[in-house]
Amino acid sequence: MTCTEASMNALRLAGDELADAVVATLFEREEVGKFNTLMRYVSTAGAPLPDGLPEVAREYLQATSVPPSWVDWGEMEKARLFFIDNNVHISTALSFASMPACYVVPNVARLLSTTHGLDYPARRMAETGQFTVYLMQPDAFEAGSRFIPAAQKVRLLHASIRHHLKREDRWDAATLGTPINQEDMIGGQMFFSMLVLDSLHRLNIHMSTEGAEAYYYAWRVVGAMLGVDQEAVPKTLEEARAFLDLYMLRHMGPSEEGAHLTRQLIDLYEEVVPGTLFDPIVSALIRYLIGDTCADWLQVPRTAWDKVAQAVPALLGVLETIEDRSPFGAWALDRIGHLTSVFELSTLTRGRVMHYAVPEHLKKDFGVEATVPRTHRWTPPAPTVAGL
Repeated sequence: MTCTEASMNALRLAGDELADAVVATLFEREEVGKFNTLMRYVSTAGAPLPDGLPEVAREYLQATSVPPSWVDWGEMEKARLFFIDNNVHISTALSFASMPACYVVPNVARLLSTTHGLDYPARRMAETGQFTVYLMQPDAFEAGSRFIPAAQKVRLLHASIRHHLKREDRWDAATLGTPINQEDMIGGQMFFSMLVLDSLHRLNIHMSTEGAEAYYYAWRVVGAMLGVDQEAVPKTLEEARAFLDLYMLRHMGPSEEGAHLTRQLIDLYEEVVPGTLFDPIVSALIRYLIGDTCADWLQVPRTAWDKVAQAVPALLGVLETIEDRSPFGAWALDRIGHLTSVFELSTLTRGRVMHYAVPEHLKKDFGVEATVPRTHRWTPPAPTVAGL
């Protein structure tokens, strides 16, 4: 795939034809409330659909109940093991790099503010973490799993937001494009995949090329399940780099909404960090991972801990070396990482049940001990300005 200004402009006008049609029909027939109530009982794949479900919703759930036919299950298994081996680092990257990166795109920050998506700032991070945990379960695509219903609901949630903003005339589509359009959905996919890999590399986490490619592949599958046009999605890490670079060049910049959302994010994590002495490390880590320019746009404060954050990769490099060379060290660090991730997600929920369209519960245990061999260290593709 070659990304150009023209191709990305076209993506900016496109939504999700299937999900948009379902939501429009539900609103037209005044069945949205009934649908949401009944969907509370659809939380696991393969479960019988409840009686009384609107027919258009039943057809949608049946049509989207299986993964794409092109999925390579060997790659998905590699991705799952990569996630288990690096779960705490991936959680860190999602929280301190991927989320702030969303706010560097003014249109995305404006949409989040318009829909009040972060009045409870932990919500989106907890939902993303929960969604990733569901995806990386051994039975993610089997009967009884929670991933497929979660993907179905997120897709309809996106369509509902598009419908609401257009119906209420609260979005300047002529200037901003369709809300949650194909370009932004692919951009989000890049934030949660490519930018995570970049952050792990910046933190000096030992990754193999095989593991990095598999992790990116898993998010391609996620994109397909969420209604992303697969003809437009980058297939390789090199293509992903070109898309992400061009996307950011087209859209990144300062905004009041982005700065406000970032302040909420920092306040949230400063509440999580015990005491107040280490509070500045939150801002310092965000600044280290996204860079000074983006951090300044988001009004991330500069602190004396900025220098300390630069020493984190050296410490993590030592721990990674221990993990590489000692089976017991690998087991201990992976277990600590798992427990840290569970604690982080539990803290973000603040005892609440996470919602997409309906309640979902956090998974408590991965139950996997295997790891991905760390041979042939991954080197990120070089920055590019392809398409300009």
